[in-house]
Amino acid sequence: MKPLLIFLNEVAGGRRLLAATKERAAEASYVVVVAPQNQPVAGQLIQPEEAREAARSRVEVTLAVLEEFGIEAVGEVMDPDSDLALGDAIRSHRPSEVLLSCLYDTRFGYTRKDLVEWAEYEFEPETKVTHIPVRIEDDSIRLDLTHTLVVANQTLSDPDLLKRLVDSAGERPHRYTIIAPETDGVSVGVMTRNLAALMARLYEKEIDATGQPMSPDPFSSVENAIAHYRVDDILISTLPGEESRWLADDLVGKVREITDKPVAHHESGATPEAVASAVAEGAAAEDAPEGKAGDTSAETSEV
Repeated sequence: MKPLLIFLNEVAGGRRLLAATKERAAEASYVVVVAPQNQPVAGQLIQPEEAREAARSRVEVTLAVLEEFGIEAVGEVMDPDSDLALGDAIRSHRPSEVLLSCLYDTRFGYTRKDLVEWAEYEFEPETKVTHIPVRIEDDSIRLDLTHTLVVANQTLSDPDLLKRLVDSAGERPHRYTIIAPETDGVSVGVMTRNLAALMARLYEKEIDATGQPMSPDPFSSVENAIAHYRVDDILISTLPGEESRWLADDLVGKVREITDKPVAHHESGATPEAVASAVAEGAAAEDAPEGKAGDTSAETSEV
């Protein structure tokens, strides 16, 4: 038995990567998840000195998702250059197979070599290279699929949020991108586990989702995500009323000012009808009468 190597180049896999790992994990001596310290492909703009932290986040979220499905794995952050990082990981672990999670047409170096073709030429047949494709633009040709950006942190473990996502996907096929801006009072470790648990519950329902921790500024995180993902709508999930710093800072209103996409608000502990009614009336969400119906045509669009 040899190891199974999961290589996260700029992106953090998803349901396809999980399925491929589940098929192979039992035949591997161990599973190792590796990410180079490079710029995430979408949704998070970072400074060069933050590249290691971004790579660590990709690894830790993936490890936590695997753990949700009973797969033990170890993780490593490596050289910023994807080819050097992949080569070092293969030489270090000598895996039987590499699950290479990257975009189609991922290129590197001055000659802009194709990463997948290069890896196959360099390492096969000793190490099998399997491309687990991530195609950010897939949704643009799926008219039947809604791509929703979900913004949450302290409510990631809210069962009502999970139910809302599952119910919406049951009404119309959805793909969720979940970003979790760091928040005071919630450690990165707790946030990572909660994010992974939410993604795992969606995977169990065969719903596609990806997720990643983000910088502490939630507005900048949303701005960056909108700039890089094709988003159909946005769902911002907060604590109720005065407990929410995001509501105090009018995050929902600020996001609505920078996009023409529908922006819905999920308030933990409040019914969607109550939240929508409060927004329509210009009142604070916590002051809305419980269960009062409002005009939900725009504010509670599919998520």
